[in-house]
Order: sequence, then structure tokens, then C-alpha cells
Amino acid sequence: MKEIKRVCVVGGGTMGNGIAHVFALSGLAVTLVEAKPELADKALATIAKNLDRQASKGAISAKDKDAALARLKPALSPAEAKGFSFAVVAVSERLDLKKQVFRELEAAAAPGAILATNTSSLPITEIASAVKDPSRVIGMHFMNPVPVMKLVEIIRGLQTSDETYETTRELALTLGKTPAMAKDFPGFVSNRVLMPMINEAVYCLMEGVSTKEDIDTVMKLGMAHPMGPLQLADYIGLDVCLAIMEVLHQGFADSKYRPCPLLRQMVQAGRLGVKSGRGFYEHPAK
Repeated sequence: MKEIKRVCVVGGGTMGNGIAHVFALSGLAVTLVEAKPELADKALATIAKNLDRQASKGAISAKDKDAALARLKPALSPAEAKGFSFAVVAVSERLDLKKQVFRELEAAAAPGAILATNTSSLPITEIASAVKDPSRVIGMHFMNPVPVMKLVEIIRGLQTSDETYETTRELALTLGKTPAMAKDFPGFVSNRVLMPMINEAVYCLMEGVSTKEDIDTVMKLGMAHPMGPLQLADYIGLDVCLAIMEVLHQGFADSKYRPCPLLRQMVQAGRLGVKSGRGFYEHPAK
């Protein structure tokens, strides 16, 4: 297995800054790539704030926090991170954009470097087709918030090598995460199970089977879920839920994955959940 010392994270949004955070806290040198200096500054400020929160709660020491911040370096392109041995792409879930970033990473990477993408639904095999050596491409589906959630779903593309998988799995363990393997099928495991459940809850609401509060109560108290499916959908983003259901529907060509018409209407109305202030529930700005 390859020894990983230098990491490149492309994209400093919610997922990207969380991924950079856990890499740096685990002792790895991290270059965080963003499109604009102000976006890179915002990402680093978010990481600093979250490390402060961990330190104030006693989860890490002040020394650990300072050391993690010292390991982080901003950049405006993968070329500035030249020679890294592992990369994670955490840009928007657009196949064309991911492929473009992977081509740039391949040109800047050290020989044999592993190129991973954080994705909840995009096909790893197709992303890997953008590079010369697809055996080094793999999926790492981190959960949000990354510093808190333990699971990392590791997705093997059709040509992902055993060495790439084992190195990625060991790296996830180094980060303090619990890896779970999935093959490259639409939705992998997490969203293939979760999103149809959310979609069915929306059908129950649309068809008047119950109220949103009682649907969520049934799943929380009856199935021991920490959050009801409609409340969870609001936190994920209804537009994200709809996009993943469409990936499942198109990928399997099976009517059981048909997005609920009410879910589509909510997105059309701009009711996206927490991010827009209103979804199935009201979410006043703090």
C-alpha cells in the first residue's frame, strides 16, 4: 500500500472544508484548492472555527488545533499542489466538472497517486474514464458534517485496483472513520436505501396518509431513527433528494424509483429545506 503524506482537496464548500479539516487533524499536509482567493479564505476560516469548537469542548487540545491549521495551505489550482499522493474532489455534483478537475489533478499528481471523488451518486467508472489510469480512481462518500460523522462509503469503479481500494480504506481508518465498501451502482448503498425511503414518505404526505409530523414521529419512535425522513430531507436539501432520485430512476429504469410529484413541485417552488428557509417545515434564519 502507498504511504500518504501530502493530500490535495479540491473544493472548499461544506463537504470540502470538512474533508480538509479531518485530513489536517490526522497529521497530513493538505492543499485546499478553491477557484477564488476569497473562497479559499472562507473555507480556512470555517475550518478554524470548527477546530476552535472541538478544542472548547475538549475533543482536541489547543496544540492539536494549531498543528492542524499549520498543515493547511490554500491554492487556486491543482498545479499548486504538485506532487501530492492522494486527492479528494469535493466540487459540485456535475459530471463534466468532476472530469475536468480529474484531468487537472492527474497532471499535477505524484506517480501512482490516488484520485478520489466525494460523491453521493455520480458514477465512479465514468469519472475514471477522464484519466489515463482509471485503476487509481475511487469514490469516497463522506457524511455531513464530516468532522463528526464516522461513516465513509468507499466506492469501487469497474477498474479500481485492489491496491487503490486498500490504501483508501486504510486512510479512512487513519482519519478515525469507519469505511464501508460499495460497488459502482446508482446510489451506491447509502442513497439507494435512504432516498427511496424519503421519497415514499413524501408520497405518504402527498396522498394524505398522514401529516408530516406524524410520518416523522412514526420513523423516529417506531424505527429508532434520530430524525424523521421529511425533516432529514429538509436538511439534505430537497433539490439534492430529487437529483439523486432521478439518478436512481434513470440508472435502473425502474418505476419504483420515480420521484414523487410533490417532491418535484417543492423544488420547482424553491422550497428546498433549511438552505432556503422553507421545505416541508419552516426554518427561520438564525
